[in-house]
Amino acid sequence: MVSSFDTIPKEQLVHRVEERISDGRVLALVRAFLDQDVLRGMERWTPMAGTPQGAVISPLLANIYLHPLDEVMASRGYRMVRYADDFVVLCKSRGEAEAALEEIRRWVAENGLRLSPTKTHLGDCREKGEGFEFLGYRFEAGRRWVRKKSMDRFKDKIRAKTGRTRGDSLQRIVTDLNRTLRGWFEYFKHAYPTTFESLDGFIRRRLRALLLKQKKKRSGFGMNQTAHHLWPNDFFAQAGLLDLYGARQAARHSR
Repeated sequence: MVSSFDTIPKEQLVHRVEERISDGRVLALVRAFLDQDVLRGMERWTPMAGTPQGAVISPLLANIYLHPLDEVMASRGYRMVRYADDFVVLCKSRGEAEAALEEIRRWVAENGLRLSPTKTHLGDCREKGEGFEFLGYRFEAGRRWVRKKSMDRFKDKIRAKTGRTRGDSLQRIVTDLNRTLRGWFEYFKHAYPTTFESLDGFIRRRLRALLLKQKKKRSGFGMNQTAHHLWPNDFFAQAGLLDLYGARQAARHSR
């Protein structure tokens, strides 16, 4: 469930900050952030309410403004997990979830907010088709997956680094890839294991297609037996390519 901050008067936001901070320099900085113009393409305007979307101060203001909601939900016995203005309430029954949603609707209305109609829903994440997405993950059928949008974005990054016309050495490409793979893995290492097996195969196919192109052979997009015979999985392991599935297994055992 996501609250929208684009309709809150600026003074209301500043007042909530003033409840916790008295330093005039800090308050002046907050006001400067809220008063900054927004530039989109060739258009420029000064917003009359809310926080600038994507501004570095927006998550901070969301945390300050929504902290009272955290306190209300905790006092009612609900377990809420929140990151900035994105949050999930964990309940034991549908009746409890409905009561929690009603409590949230009341609070956000009283505080000048509104819930996102596309992201607010009730569901049993243990059941297929009733899951929810939160911070890049999808929780469904008792499992954690990488949500489709996050996965597509990650694959696009891999494609950009493994274009068949890239003329760098394999070692340089692997070094470049590993920087992206390690960062991504550290965040998504809790996803379901098959996620990593599939991605390992995708990455190796991209690299085989690139190597075939460099060797001036018909590529077949790195999926044919010739490519697999020339560059088996062990070849990429020896080249230092991060094995996502292996890293996931190691991380699981280390716990």
